[in-house]
Parts: sequence; C-alpha cells; structure tokens
Amino acid sequence: MLHSSSERDLRTLPKAHLHLHFTGSMRSGTLLELADKYGVHLPEALSGGEPPQLRATDERGWFRFQRLYDIARSCLREPEDIQRLVREAAEEDVSDGSRWLEIQVDPTSYAPRLGGLSPALEIILDAVETASRETGLGMRVVVAANRMKHPLDARTLARLAVRYRDRGIVGFGLSNDERRGFARDFDRAFAIAREGGLLAAPHGGELSGPYSVRDCLDDLRADRVGHGVRAAEDPWLLERLAERGVTCEVCPASNVALGVYEKPEDVPLRSLWNAGVPMALGADDPLLFGSRLVAQYEIVRTAHGFSDEELAELARQSVRGASMPADVRAGILADIDAWATAVPA
Repeated sequence: MLHSSSERDLRTLPKAHLHLHFTGSMRSGTLLELADKYGVHLPEALSGGEPPQLRATDERGWFRFQRLYDIARSCLREPEDIQRLVREAAEEDVSDGSRWLEIQVDPTSYAPRLGGLSPALEIILDAVETASRETGLGMRVVVAANRMKHPLDARTLARLAVRYRDRGIVGFGLSNDERRGFARDFDRAFAIAREGGLLAAPHGGELSGPYSVRDCLDDLRADRVGHGVRAAEDPWLLERLAERGVTCEVCPASNVALGVYEKPEDVPLRSLWNAGVPMALGADDPLLFGSRLVAQYEIVRTAHGFSDEELAELARQSVRGASMPADVRAGILADIDAWATAVPA
C-alpha cells in the first residue's frame, strides 16, 4: 500500500462492507484450485491471472459477465467449498480494515448441488457463523432475489430469509440486470421481507438511470440501494435520498470495469457527497473486477481528492448504514474517530 507520510494508512481505517456478492468474493487462486478439483474448464478471462476485460452497458456484454460469473459459481459444489470461500472473504476484509461484512447471496444458485434451498442456505449461514467466530469479523447475510426470474421465486426467498433471520440474515436484495423487469413486480417479496424485520437493499442506478433508483424507493421502499450512482443525474432524487438517509452502496472499480463510467474520476462520488447522500463503498465482485474494499477507498482518495477526514466520514457512513447492534456500531465509530485524529505515521 502506497501512502505518503501525510496520509494515514487506509487499511487501518475501520469500516463496514455492505456490497459484496458471494461467488464474486472468491480469490482467483481458489477458483483455479476448485476448477481443477472438479474438472471445470475455465475460459482465459477467468484463468489468466488478470481481471477480465468487461463491459456490460450492452446486452452482449452483460451476458458475457453473467456467463463468467456462472462458470465460477459452478465450481462451488460441496459444503467445504462454501466454507473456504466465506473464510477467505472474511480474511480479505479483515486485512482491508473491515470490521463488519454483509455478504449478499442468492441460495437458489447453489441449491441443486447442496441438497435444496433450505439446506444450501443453512450451509452458507453455518460457514458465515464459523468464519465470523474464527476471524473476529462481524458478518451477516443479505439474501438476494434474481430479477431475471419470476417474482414468485422472490417471494419464496423472502419467506425463507425471514425464517432464518435469527441465524444472521439482516436484509433482502434484488440483483442482476436492472434493465430487465420492473421493480414493482417484486414489491410483494419486499413487503414480506420488511414485515419480517429485514432491511430492503435492492440494486438500482447502475446500468439503468435515475428512474431505477426512484423505483427502488417508491416500489420497494429501499433502506439502501445497491450502487445508486446514477441518481447523480437527478438533483431532486439526490435530495430525496439525502432526506431519507438512504445509503448508496457505491462500487467505483465495478462501475468503471462494467463501462458505466469511462474512468474512476467520472464516478459521481462528489455529487452524492455534496448532496448529503450517505455512501458505503463496496467491492461488488473482486473476482471479476480485480480489487477489494480498501482499493475503493484508494480510488476515492486519488481520483476524487477526498481528505483523510472525508474518508473517515465515508467509513462512518458505511457503519451507520449497516445492520449491526448499537454497541458494536458505537465501538467502531469510536475507532474511526481515533484513526482520524491520530498523527499519520
């Protein structure tokens, strides 16, 4: 990690990680080993040691991104594979200064190989519980429905998520290509989740414009929005997000890798910041985008000129947006204050 003598080390900045997808959290070396274990042929994009060249702003590009993701997911076949992925994701977060991780998963994708929907979710929750205990990282789960599937499937998942709420599930999400289907088709699933005490964290405002963020607010009553950066195109929407305190889970490296913005400087972080919209920086899918949590803070520092005090405030916003116990939150916020007031090494 390169940092000047006048800048504090961002790895030691306590923070929360609220936007990390399950398969996408995998280490590339682990994927190579699991592919070898199961005889899965990996395309060069996944086996070359460098993040694949992606662009998802057209249908073909998004299909290719999904195909790579599906191939990687097909290498997770046994409970020990799940345990390894979760433990390594926790270790990576801890090394990046994360104190709290809410990992997002659609258990439907793993159910065929792990004995069904409920058994798959139980295996995932067991792995999260074990990894949290062994690494000291606070960990919870956001169960996400796939907007490419039928809304009835989402309702099934919402009921399942509520049923396992006491096992560490804190939220309900909606992922995949937001240009497909309508948010309102999933309103009942989100109502089930909300009535069951889960926060609403659907994706919006990445591949689609500000209207998709509005739909998340109006139709799904979002507490947080996955990405949300395209809200910057609508000043009135920014005002709404700020007034309601809806946290946007901003993933700068992912936005650039998928072609939403040409370069890191183009991600409208300052627009959201200046409007008072809370943000939680996230790595999204490190396996495919090549960078983890602390790299997002580095981007904000180098490409957007955020000071250490501003970066500390971003970390506070991530902690406030997390679904964590009040005493844990207070402890992490105090540690962020200590980081911000310490003399840089």
